[in-house]
Amino acid sequence: MSDWTEEFDFVVVGSGGGGMTAALAAVDAGLSVVVIEKGAKFGGSTGISGGGIWVPNNPTLRKAGHDDSRASVLEYLTTITGGKVAPTRLAAYVDHGPAAMELLERSRWVRFAWTKGYADYHPELPGGRPAGRSIEAKPFDTRKLGEDEAFQRPNNMKGPLGLWVTAKDYHDLAMVKRTWQGRRASLRAAWRVSSNAVRRRHMATGGRALVARMRMALKDAGVPLWLETTMTSLVVEDGRVTGIVATRNGAEVRIHGRQGVLLAAGGFDHNAAMRERHLPAGARPDHSLGAVENTGDAIIAGQAAGGAIDLMDDAWWMPSVTHPAGATIPLVSERAIPGQVIVGTDGRRFTNEASPYVNFVHDQLASGNEKAWLVMDSRARSRYPFAQILPGAPFPQGFYDQGIVHRADTVAALAAAIGVPADALAATVDRFNGYARTGKDEEFGRGESAHDRYYGDPTLANPNLDVIDRAPYYAVRIEVGDLGTKGGLVTDDRGQVLREDGSVVAGLYATGNCAASVMGNDYAGPGATIGPSIVFGYLAARHAAGLSDDRKTPPAAVAAGTTVQNTAEEVSS
Repeated sequence: MSDWTEEFDFVVVGSGGGGMTAALAAVDAGLSVVVIEKGAKFGGSTGISGGGIWVPNNPTLRKAGHDDSRASVLEYLTTITGGKVAPTRLAAYVDHGPAAMELLERSRWVRFAWTKGYADYHPELPGGRPAGRSIEAKPFDTRKLGEDEAFQRPNNMKGPLGLWVTAKDYHDLAMVKRTWQGRRASLRAAWRVSSNAVRRRHMATGGRALVARMRMALKDAGVPLWLETTMTSLVVEDGRVTGIVATRNGAEVRIHGRQGVLLAAGGFDHNAAMRERHLPAGARPDHSLGAVENTGDAIIAGQAAGGAIDLMDDAWWMPSVTHPAGATIPLVSERAIPGQVIVGTDGRRFTNEASPYVNFVHDQLASGNEKAWLVMDSRARSRYPFAQILPGAPFPQGFYDQGIVHRADTVAALAAAIGVPADALAATVDRFNGYARTGKDEEFGRGESAHDRYYGDPTLANPNLDVIDRAPYYAVRIEVGDLGTKGGLVTDDRGQVLREDGSVVAGLYATGNCAASVMGNDYAGPGATIGPSIVFGYLAARHAAGLSDDRKTPPAAVAAGTTVQNTAEEVSS
């Protein structure tokens, strides 16, 4: 075509972790690149996430003494994916993940810390790690973004008065009423609030810190980032994707990608028609925590270019509570605290409440419980935080007014309030209390996995079990939420989009939630969404540049002049 508005070697659609990494890898390989973003803020779902990254043998883990064997990691991933993911993709993820993370850390801005103790989601399986493999970006002062600070997507990782908490901080603070470690964490939190006031810092953690650091790396590398630029279609010439058509500043633009186009624009989280068409009946209502711009655009465009799709009936499920104002609140630590059970409409438990969130919702849907109820007593409510409400603090009246929370003086009265059989709920609570007294959950094994115990109460014999016997009692309605959809375009071990017959759609790549997940229907550990997005974004850019062999070392444009280690601007937790 002779009517290209703009021309680059590589076009990246989406400004989350995968898209930003791909752009850095493209520049590192000597390509010119542009990142376009549909929203008015950069960061995508990565920016509003917890920001964990699960990539075995990355530099941060190696510095901490980790040295996983390739065989053990592959055995773990092969087990949890159950044959639904091509072995070549699993191998590519394991073999090239460390190099992708090394590339990021060449930038003076990108630094990580190990979230020690946050176990893999199935640590009891061969290759699983009870101490965990998840890392997170170190806290970052977003004032360093300059004018770009105003265009960063906000998230919920910042507390009142500018309080900032890392994943480890949150783990400790959850036990503020139970352990000295929790009390020390509260003192650190108070110091941070006063320190921020004096130093006037704008501290970010989690996904927000990650994308801020990546944005600084992009700026050093000279990569343009165009906000409010919406891809409307792919351009296909002679069977090859050569660019995109997009809308920018109210006008149509045609952007040439001489070496290819990477789709990294998220799933179909907020596309009602696609949710209705693809997701299970109990999961079709939109309680998604994914970025609001995630409406399946990239998947639809990839299909139009000939791409196949897979895993469209699955998501990164997250049990959730709906706030009276409409926001979705994820339940991670809450399901591990003692003194609570989760029951279906029949008043009975259907799974291990503390199990990994994807597995929990799979069991919830299989049991036919689109909605479930978390039942706890006043002891549990007074000891542990719940749905962003501090320990002992009352539920706001709006929760009661909208039927999200019910309170009663007896278990029988609570059952009547939520419409479950009173005898069944009473029997469930009595049975669970017996397990709490012996320290062993005979039904679902709650507390036997290191994953369960991470957010449990370490002062108890079984950190996840305690009796439910102190009135008043509470029931909280649990919805089927998600962190984003999991299905999308089928890709190979380099992120190339494939057709139904297995042939390659030349020039087209995909990563993140617009690609069918390398995790299959499961989840390896904290950050196993962002980790693969980063790795396959990196591989896609290198393949587009003709550098599919990672032993080659091209001129490292992104690293030039950026090898300062632990410079003064770095802030450690």
